[in-house]
Amino acid sequence: MNSAMGYMAPRWLPGGNLQTIWPALYARRFDGPAPSYRRERWTAPDGDFIDVDFVDAALPGPQPLLVLFHGLEGSSRSHYAEAFAAFAAERGMAFAVPHFRGCSGELNLAPRAYHSGDYEEIGWILRRMHGQHVLRGGGPVLAAGVSLGGNALLRWACEAGDTARASVNAVASVSAPLDLAAGGEAIGRGFNRLVYTRMFLATMKPKALAKLAQFPGLFDRERLLAARDLYAFDDVFTAPLHGFRNTDDYWARGSSKPHLSAIRVPTLVVNALNDPFIPASSLPGPGEVGSHVTLWQPAHGGHVGFPLGLPPGHVRDMPARVGGWLNQFAPPISPRARAK
Repeated sequence: MNSAMGYMAPRWLPGGNLQTIWPALYARRFDGPAPSYRRERWTAPDGDFIDVDFVDAALPGPQPLLVLFHGLEGSSRSHYAEAFAAFAAERGMAFAVPHFRGCSGELNLAPRAYHSGDYEEIGWILRRMHGQHVLRGGGPVLAAGVSLGGNALLRWACEAGDTARASVNAVASVSAPLDLAAGGEAIGRGFNRLVYTRMFLATMKPKALAKLAQFPGLFDRERLLAARDLYAFDDVFTAPLHGFRNTDDYWARGSSKPHLSAIRVPTLVVNALNDPFIPASSLPGPGEVGSHVTLWQPAHGGHVGFPLGLPPGHVRDMPARVGGWLNQFAPPISPRARAK
């Protein structure tokens, strides 16, 4: 199924790069105080840990839980995460941001990090979210993923098939690199290489070196230091640490696009056609997804931008549209249940 998001960027922010960079740095994320998170540390199946930031439901009764999986080097303080937190607070919903390994401000313990196709990680997190939320008398679980987190969430939905409904009522991805090879090539050239690649490597390399200090001999230090793009970084670090032969193997097996027809839970896939990271030609058409998948592919928005309003603008529109779409799959709460 294909549907138009109906989004148009403000005239003062033309082009995909401005619509990506300005919202992340300057646009308003919420009205009022910043989200106040409550942190839980969860032990992973392999003995490692992740940190999960929660905002508890503001309304009584079995409110839905909105789970947001962040993007590459993101966190609960990323601009889109705080905007989603504000949306959830306005609706009275509970909200959670599970941090991928090493992204919560503290280095994880295991000889691994996180990656775009980490569907097993997504799976155990959502199973625990569902069980924990329901045990506390909560409502259904809705899941959204942004960029890397969006692709990982979709890969999980593809693998889970009919069993996905045991954990979530619906899922959504925003600016996910559905074809990792196409996205990797795009971010590795020209302006993207000079700005975005350099920005990501500035935090990824130090984390990798800290991991090497934990586990001497884990990878080739000189090759890592020589890496100038994500392809080279993934080849020496991400791919071998997570069971892939090399970058090509990782990007091929981690991409969600070839598997979208296997999804059996209501799913929204949002990608701007002017996203500088993701070539429009690499995005799926209606014939490449199953009946459970809705595509929103607006002409504007950049990468996780979608700003609106007069300068400095705000990024509240995309979370409201995506969150509203997800919330239609949460059963209405009866007055009796709300009063409990």
